[in-house]
This record gives sequence, structure tokens and C-alpha cells, in this order.
Amino acid sequence: MASKVSRAIHLVGSTAVALAVLLVLGAGYGPVPALGKALVPGGGVWASASAQNAVRSETLTLPALDKPVRVSFTAEGYASVDAETDHDLFIAQGYVTARLRFTQLDLQRRMGQGRLSELVGAAGLKSDKFELNLGLLRTARARWAATPRDSAAGQALTAYAAGVNSWLSRLEKTGEWPTIYGLTGVRPQKWTPTDTLVVQGVLTQQMNFNTIPVDYELLRRSLGPKLTEEWFPVQAPTKQRPYDSGPYKDLPPEPLTVRSSNAADPSSTSAAGASKAAARTSSHEDVALPDSVRQLDFNSNAWAANGPEVAGGGAMLAGDPHLATTLPSYWFQISLRSPGYQVAGGSIPGVPGVLVGRNEHISWSLTNAQTVGTLYYREKLSAERPDSYYWNGAWRPMKKVRYSIPVRGGSAVELTTDLTVHGPMMTVLGQRVSVNWMGNFAHNDLNALLAANRASDFAGFRGALRDWKAPALNFVYADDRGHIGSFVAGDVPQTPKGSQPWLLLSGTGDEDVVGTIPYEVMPQQYDPPSHLVASTNQRPTDPDYPYFLGTSMNFDPGYRQSVIERFHTDRGALRPEDYTTLQNDVTDDLAVRLVPELLKALDGTKLTGQQRAARDLLTGWNHSMDTDSPAASVWWAFLDSYVHEVFQPWWDEKKVPASKDRWILDLDRSPIPLREVLEHWTVDDPDNAAFTPPDGARRDATQAMRTAFRKAVTDLAGKLGDRPAAWDWGKLHTREIPSITGAPGLGYERYSAGGDPWTVNAAGGELNSSYGPSIRLVVRWTGRGTADAVAIYPGGQSDTPTSPWYDNLVEFWRDKKYLPLRAPDSTATWTLRAGE
Repeated sequence: MASKVSRAIHLVGSTAVALAVLLVLGAGYGPVPALGKALVPGGGVWASASAQNAVRSETLTLPALDKPVRVSFTAEGYASVDAETDHDLFIAQGYVTARLRFTQLDLQRRMGQGRLSELVGAAGLKSDKFELNLGLLRTARARWAATPRDSAAGQALTAYAAGVNSWLSRLEKTGEWPTIYGLTGVRPQKWTPTDTLVVQGVLTQQMNFNTIPVDYELLRRSLGPKLTEEWFPVQAPTKQRPYDSGPYKDLPPEPLTVRSSNAADPSSTSAAGASKAAARTSSHEDVALPDSVRQLDFNSNAWAANGPEVAGGGAMLAGDPHLATTLPSYWFQISLRSPGYQVAGGSIPGVPGVLVGRNEHISWSLTNAQTVGTLYYREKLSAERPDSYYWNGAWRPMKKVRYSIPVRGGSAVELTTDLTVHGPMMTVLGQRVSVNWMGNFAHNDLNALLAANRASDFAGFRGALRDWKAPALNFVYADDRGHIGSFVAGDVPQTPKGSQPWLLLSGTGDEDVVGTIPYEVMPQQYDPPSHLVASTNQRPTDPDYPYFLGTSMNFDPGYRQSVIERFHTDRGALRPEDYTTLQNDVTDDLAVRLVPELLKALDGTKLTGQQRAARDLLTGWNHSMDTDSPAASVWWAFLDSYVHEVFQPWWDEKKVPASKDRWILDLDRSPIPLREVLEHWTVDDPDNAAFTPPDGARRDATQAMRTAFRKAVTDLAGKLGDRPAAWDWGKLHTREIPSITGAPGLGYERYSAGGDPWTVNAAGGELNSSYGPSIRLVVRWTGRGTADAVAIYPGGQSDTPTSPWYDNLVEFWRDKKYLPLRAPDSTATWTLRAGE
């Protein structure tokens, strides 16, 4: 948040891996040559393959096809695939995606498989060790083994892999490999169905794997249980805005249908005299968490309205998942048409089908459900039994999984991963624990997604997603009959009554997972009387919901939710252009709530001329974080100063280990629970003891706000000069869309921007943000089977910097312009035919 926060690129989403790899290649590392000059436009990493990536009309042969397929492209690069069979449809999707995004695909799977070091040398070891310990590759293999080959997922995975491999075969024949492979001498392997499931696992991990229970452990050790429970409560003290307000049924947990693919057999017991031999490199070492491997920021919006809220009636949907904004993009926009599929929207490179979008009758978007998905167990261990753990009354052997990690330019590194019945043993933020993560279960999520792509009504859509298990997501829905709805799909683990799953759990067996929340009673809403459903990562239910969903550290405070609800209340009878306006709204609802309290606190207090000028800016402010708003800068600086003024003395006194996890524990990040309790105290409890520093003179919220305001003004003057009227927000706050290579010449340069982490048009993370709406979608249903649909994302369809489709969509996104989701024009056409 503040000036103390160093600039960092959020490595979120699948493209995180490419940034890590190519930063190393750009500077050189040990035996890896410096490729800086190869990362510039005109000759860069992908330039040698630019001829193949240049799209023009042509006829191509793909061996696995049964019948001809037509692929057309709009002038902006959006692809439309028309096939006579579903099998051919997914071959073509794999081929088109690989041809335009192959380097991205390969780097995604390398991350999930723990094979970065093979390409970049020792610099990739930290990521490789972590991923092999966690087990995405083991899970992907188990999922593929359990996937019926004749199922929709089995057929799509096989066909998609064949399409990717058709492009690889062409590269092998021409020898025109992207430079990253030419300079390293490493060649990518053929694509397999397991690779797609690894890529899907990377997505799941970066949306759902977190360290919250370990962070609570660190807080309790420093702040103590009492302050931790008060300042990081399970239920937030502020007014929440759930989309499902009950009443709620209380059914027994639903048993898990499969075992974790990364857990030991619970029937095993230890043999006498367990070996004390240690592997050369084992999971006992404290492998740091790369930022790319876990969920760091969460911001997404999805809402739908019907009836009187929509001009002319019917239903309308908007969605904008917030992820890393990079070149190439997290998304690949495509239209798929075959006998079984008539769907268009944003696909994930490497995965068949469409994740957000519309078909002939329904539309949908999603947000992260933020529910608990990662549990940590403190196993009972013994120095006398170094390879065993105690569970359910007996000592059990840890299952050993051994890897040899190839390292380019060096010797292979041996790794041993220890598995308990709960999951892999890992050292996380200094704590040795076993990890029970919902992403490690061998479910067939892709089958659920493909079924959802084919659904034609709410019952069919929600029924299809019954089998979606991880990550848990909020799906928001609208259809051509005027219906709307929202619901959570995904496994939310439940532990025995009385346990506290937000803390480290006992590994002896008495706090094991007893099941998940039954799908029938998961948060949901359908055609509500308000004619509006909206999800913004907030807690979806009231406090009396009978199941554990997560704590205040999991969920968004609901500031974006309030803005969306107020927008509908104030306007009504909305049109698509109203939704695009709302998606770009930068109203800060926390400012709406706290600025009046600050102004009251400043009444009657002595201020300097500069301080009065800063106060006066807030007096007439509309709470909008506009680029040219000096009041926005004053508000931001005050809030940061207020958080530090209240909590920094406690952090110093209690020695909170913020450096262990700056994303969660550092005050510069303004942790969500602290923001919520501070809002609550300011408005409802201004005499709270927290305002008085440890061993300090007693004070209240008014005094703390006054001090924080003065410090904020001084700080702004030091940064932006003496005139408050010139303190435009855009001078402090910027956006950029970095290249995944990290090379400045390949990214979209930094520019002044509005918004902040909790505006609808979110700019998450740092003052220079590269996180926010990764795609924007609006669908207005105009009749049965007909809709006006538009979308935009900040990037381009190609990952080749020399391509005209590399960053051509950024200007549209930045200028709040949208393009038709399925445009009728065709600037180029491929005719794909069977043949060698």
C-alpha cells in the first residue's frame, strides 16, 4: 500500500511461471546464457517462430482429424472454431492455442511438473522442489488414470493433446523453435492429457492454496490468542453482504468420494527399527514459498440482474475475474461450435472448453469463493522414529516419493517427499506441517466444466457443477429465459465439531476431515425478489450458516458489493452500457464510510494551512479514486497512516514476524481483518483499547485519526510537493501490464491510473499495480437463444512480440471499450484437413 511497499509484480495465474523463467534467462544465471538482447522486439524470445505465428488464410493438415474444420479470425485475433464433431473441435482448439501460445503452455506445465530447472538451471530449484513436494504432477497422473477414456473429459483431453502435438510436429520439421529453446538446447516434450491436468492444477493452486492457518499460528505466538481472535476474528465485526441469507439446513457432512493423491495409505503401520537415513535433499528443508505458488490477492466481480432491473426485462450478466494482467494474457478468447458445443468466451491456455462466457441459452462468470481449501496438520513425530508419525493410536511409516530433478548445466538434485495420511510433509513459513489441500484430490473437474459448457438452464448448469471440486468458486448465471442465480461449487472441508481448522490441527487423528459441505446446502440463490445476484469474494452467507467456510482473513469486506448494490438501487432499468460503466467504477466504499468520521475528528482541531487545504479536498469529494483526484491521494495516505498509527506500536511491542509473510502479516499490505476492525471501531467503538499504544497514554479513535492525518499530509508533501491541489492520485498510483519475460520493451508501459484494491475496477497489490480485471464480460439476453455479448481483456491473442496480436487489445481495455464476443467478420481463415 504505502511508500514502504516495494514494487513487485504479482506472479498470479499461469503466466507467473514464464516471468520467473525468463527473468533468469534475461540476466543469465550460472551456465544459463544471458538472453537480454533476445528479449527485445523484432528478434525476441519467440521471434524465430513468428513466421508460423503470423496468421493468414491457408489450408493445413492435422493427422488426427476426422473431418475438415474451419478456423476463422477477427481482425483483433479472436478465434472461432467450427467443427463437424466434438473430437475435431478440441483437436482444433489445442492446435490454435498452441500455435499462438506455445511458450506459455510449456512454461505452465514445467512449473506444475517441477521441471523449470531443466530449462533455467539452479534458479528453478526453489519452485521445482515446492511443486514436487505439494504434488501437482502426482495428482494430475492420478486424475488421468481415473478418467474414463470415453467420457467427455477423456475424449477432450486426448483430442486437445493431439492438436497441440500437431503444432509441435510442425516445429520439429521446420526447426524454427522459439529462441528460448534454441539457445538452451532444450526441446519441449510432446503434450499429454496429464499436462493439461497439471496446468489446471496450477490454476487451482494459485486460486486456492494459501497459508492462512500458519499465519494464524504466527499471530497467536506473537499477539497472543486474545488479540488474534479480536483483530483477526472468524466472523468480521462489520456488516457483511451475503448473497445467500438463508434459512439454512444443517445436514451431516458429505463423505469425500476419493482419497488425496498425495497422502499415505491409512492402513499402513510402522515396521520395527525404522531407518534414520536421510535423503540427500528432502522435504524437511525449509523451501521458501515462491509468490507464484499460492493465492496472494483476490478480487473478482460477477453479478446478474433481471426483471425491472434490466431495461426491457429479461436478464443481463457482467463478470470480470481479477488476476494478474500480463502479456501474454491469462486468457485466450475463443468461440467453439460443434454438434455438442456452441460456446464462446475466455478459455485457459492448455485446457479444453471455456471457463467464462456464454452458449446458446446461458451465460456465466465466476469469482473465487475464498472458502477454506488448505488445512495444516502438526504431526506427532519422534526422534527415535524419524521416518514415522503417530496417527489413530499407532506409529505409521511415511510414504517416500523420490525424484531426481534435472538441472541444466549442473548435476541432478535428489528430492524425497514424505507423505502422511493428511498429505505431504512441508516446511511452510518455518513450520513443519503436513498439508491437506483440496487440489490434491483426483476429481474429474474438467468433466464438470464441459458439462456446464453444454448446459441449457440453471438446473442443468448447477447440476453439472456438482462434480466441480477445486478450487471452490462462486458461479453467477443468467439465461435467455430471464432467470439469474449464483452458487458455490467446490469442496469445502469440514473437521469435527470443536476443532478450529483456521489453526494448525492435531495430526493424531481426532481432527481429521470428516467430509465436505453437502452440495444441496452450499450457498446459493435463484431469481431473488431483489432481481440482483452479486458475488465479490465476500462471505456468501450469514454468521448462522452451520458450516465452516473460512475466517475474516479469507473473505473480502464487501466494499465492491456495496457499490454494485447501490448502483442498481439508484438507477434500475439498466442497459449493457451501464454495466460496462459499473465495471470501470472506481468508487471507494471504505472512504464513503470513514471519511465523514475523519472530517468530524478534524473539526475544532488546530491545523496548518496545508492541512486545512488537504481537509477541504475531502469535504467535497465524491469518494471516487479518479486519476486526477487529489482528494483520493489524501484519503489513501490517511488510511495507510491510520493503520500504522493504530497497529504499528502493537506490532513492534509483540514482535509480529511480518517478514515471515509480508503478504498477510505486513501492515503495509493493510490486512483485510485489520481494515474491518478499524472501520468497526472508528464508527461503533471509538474508545476501543487498541487505540491506546502499549504502555502509552490513553487515546481514542479521534486522537488517532488526527495524528494519522497530520502524518499523511507531511508524507504527501514530501512526495508530491507543497500544494495539496496538485496531489493527483495518478501521480501516486499507476498500472502496468508487464511482459512475462520481465523485459521492459515487451510490456505495456506504466501509466497513471485510477482505482485501488477495493474499487469495482480493482487495482490490486501495489501502488504500481499489475493486478485487476483480467477479462471483462457483459451479456444481455435479448430473446430465446439471442444475446448481445461483449468482452475485452488487457493483452492479445499471441505470445509473439512481433505479432500485431501481441498487445492490440490493451488500448481497448484501458479506454473502457469492448468488442463483440463472437464477431462476424473474418480477417483470416484456416481450413484444417486430415492428413500427414
